[in-house]
Amino acid sequence: MELSTWLAFFVASWAISISPGAGAVAAMSSGLSHGFVRGYFTTLGLVLGIWLQILVVGVGLGAVVAASSTAFLIIKWTGAAYLIWLGIQQWRSPATPVSAQADSGQAVSRRSMVVRGIMINAVNPKGTVFLLAVVPQFLNLSQPMAPQYLVIALTLGFTDLVVMAGY
Repeated sequence: MELSTWLAFFVASWAISISPGAGAVAAMSSGLSHGFVRGYFTTLGLVLGIWLQILVVGVGLGAVVAASSTAFLIIKWTGAAYLIWLGIQQWRSPATPVSAQADSGQAVSRRSMVVRGIMINAVNPKGTVFLLAVVPQFLNLSQPMAPQYLVIALTLGFTDLVVMAGY
């Protein structure tokens, strides 16, 4: 990937990371509930989730999803159902006052926060649309795909780690 192409992709990845969505809500929720350091495990999961989507696109399944409106609808509605389920769980949970303490006392494991982050981004339709619609614009089909997808994955991971820390 040429430097000028990567710089353009770098700007696009900031735009997708900054735009509010399920990941931003999850990052803010974890930070408020568990403090910055412990809550950041959700952000690590968010990055792993987007990397999972990049892997799927990178091995060619993204083309199948792009060609099949049914497959895309299944992914989109599965993601929507999961996000609705998360919203209902949050809505049904008891209200707790926001305090300056680093932990609200809830015994949530780091692993479960990482898994929650993975699930949020792995089935996030916004991520799927971004990867299927935008990422191919930055690929050079005459060069090997694996290194290009690696650069894309590392760039998206970096921008998400920085932006979600801000959220």
